[in-house]
Amino acid sequence: MALIQMFVVGLVIGLLARAIMPGTQKLGWIMTAILGIVGSALANFVGGAMHFYEPGQTAGWIASVIGAIVVLAVVGKLSNKG
Repeated sequence: MALIQMFVVGLVIGLLARAIMPGTQKLGWIMTAILGIVGSALANFVGGAMHFYEPGQTAGWIASVIGAIVVLAVVGKLSNKG
């Protein structure tokens, strides 16, 4: 059940990040969910490193969407390299 919940929350976060980020991103449903999950993990890591969160506390929705936007921007820059 936790995997399904993580996938759904990641999908929502990924969709919000893609809606906010300008331009078109050619990602399917699964890659959008992975984008949201990775963005949330990034926000959790950076927030913990900067002592925004207590140990065991997770990043919120806004931080997760910002993390997903950062991941989306990095992937966009790396894919337009060649």
